[in-house]
Amino acid sequence: MQTFIHNPRRMGALPLEGTTQFRVWAPNASAVSVVGEFNAWNPQADPLTREDGGLWAREVEGAKAGQQYQFYLENGEQKLTKNDPYAREIHGQTAKGVIYNDNFEWKSPANVLPSWNELVMYELHVGTFSEGPRHSAGTFDQVIERLPYLKNLGVNALELMPVMAFPSKTSWGYSLTNPFAVESSYGGPDGFKRLIDAAHAEGIAIILDIVINHFGPDNLDLWQFDGWSENGKGGIYFYNDQRAWTPWGENRPDFGRGEVRQYLRDSCLLWLEEFHVDGLRVDATLFIRNTRGENNKRESDIPEGWTLMQWINDEAKHFFPKTILIAEDLQQNGWVTKPTRDGGLGFDTQWDSAFIHPIRGSVVAVDDKDRSLKDVARAILFRYNMDAIQRVIYSESHDSVANGQARIPQEIDAGDTAGYYARKRSMLAAGLTLTTPGIPMLFEGQEFLEAGWFRDTVAIDWKKLESFKKVNRLYRDLIHLRRNAFGNTKGLVGPYAEIYHFNDRDKVLAYHRWMEHGPKDDVIVVASFTNQAFESGYRLGLPSGGKWTVRFNSDWKGYGSDFDDVGLAETVITAEPEARDGYAFTGEVNLSSYGFLILSQEEGDVWRIEKPT
Repeated sequence: MQTFIHNPRRMGALPLEGTTQFRVWAPNASAVSVVGEFNAWNPQADPLTREDGGLWAREVEGAKAGQQYQFYLENGEQKLTKNDPYAREIHGQTAKGVIYNDNFEWKSPANVLPSWNELVMYELHVGTFSEGPRHSAGTFDQVIERLPYLKNLGVNALELMPVMAFPSKTSWGYSLTNPFAVESSYGGPDGFKRLIDAAHAEGIAIILDIVINHFGPDNLDLWQFDGWSENGKGGIYFYNDQRAWTPWGENRPDFGRGEVRQYLRDSCLLWLEEFHVDGLRVDATLFIRNTRGENNKRESDIPEGWTLMQWINDEAKHFFPKTILIAEDLQQNGWVTKPTRDGGLGFDTQWDSAFIHPIRGSVVAVDDKDRSLKDVARAILFRYNMDAIQRVIYSESHDSVANGQARIPQEIDAGDTAGYYARKRSMLAAGLTLTTPGIPMLFEGQEFLEAGWFRDTVAIDWKKLESFKKVNRLYRDLIHLRRNAFGNTKGLVGPYAEIYHFNDRDKVLAYHRWMEHGPKDDVIVVASFTNQAFESGYRLGLPSGGKWTVRFNSDWKGYGSDFDDVGLAETVITAEPEARDGYAFTGEVNLSSYGFLILSQEEGDVWRIEKPT
């Protein structure tokens, strides 16, 4: 039984027993009819009746699921044929709406999100994650084929770039034209549901990227939908003044108009209600809450954009309290993740520009002297509203490996993206991402050293998974440690971190992670940002005495045939009573060039615990 949380006004095409109800908002039209395969596309056959609030509606006998349809609108001399703004499916060849009936039979739980402190996300673009036949775009079914691989890798949530219908052969997904429809070349709405159901069966959550800051700009039926506009702009769905401007054209929705606010709210809740997605990531929230004018000069906030996001987030949490809501704001604004009751936007977490930029800068810099440990330290400790989970941290994303920037191995050594330094330093970035407080995220192919730039026309090279099995193993091991899969690194899912060893001269940093303290909980991470190896013993403080086991050493030959196994002979470190770095004990580690170590203790190996002040 449909509850219509996502569409309370029953807009669009609603299949019923032997008939279909059509309803559309067109306040400036003088007449509206529905045309389709059921009436030979005859505008006179099925006129709609005007209702209050600029709505038009009719039930059409014989119109059924699977048939194509559009609305025919008249406004003075204008005769317009438009797709339904609420169209649930767009035909792949004709680009016309399709009457869609939701009768998908779900087999898996509706929500499989783990505790957020245990999340490890993996961002992917359906069209390039797998290459389709004859170099066509990838599909949902091809993603399904890779789910066992992703589960084995250890990720437990997929963050999908937008899958809504777009007009071109390929797209990043942000040029969507029909926010309620799933791209047909990917597999349409039922294909998307198959993917979600299959992912949930594997214990993998689905988080969907949605776009409400702009639509189009190409082949956009919403544009001047019922024939009315001002200043040559977009009409009833858009601002018709200077607020229309976005970096993607003058196509910002009118966040202050009730019908448009309802439309945007409905388009968000659709994915939670009908598609059982576990979370939403809202694209470029800066351009919902703010407008810029000529020459990209900041002009003013858009108060109704702020309240729109608050309303949508409150609605999502009311109906789907387990969902996670993620903002891409990138302005390091704590109000984005404050509760709406306190005046914030109400997002649970946000992509964190305070992490990616200093971390990338620290590994792609040519000279060791240019690696700023101060910036790295701030990136590790930064948080919003004193809450580590309020940030999503990553070293690669679709934005950071395009638009003038490349994958990290490419940035390190464009001439040899598989070389020693490209691997070592990109692994260092991965280690920092997967051991820093927050919600870590990888980007497709990062875990097998994909290089170059992200393009929606080029699939990731899965042959590299075979070529770089050892790199892939490193990522898998790090992810499992991050999730405390072996029960001896609980501190990595904890909220606490302290940078207690800061050696800017030798470019070595160490930080302490913990949940409650104690064996199998306290975790020490040691990172080197220099080409120098410390093979005769590098001394640093430790929070408790006794034996510390090296759980991870990035210089293991199992991660790189040309690595040196520095420190592999000393898999157990003994911490002796000697004050150092603010702790009561000192131990020695051997550290490779650009090396990365993770240490923790077993029960019975602890002499005494000295909690940091």
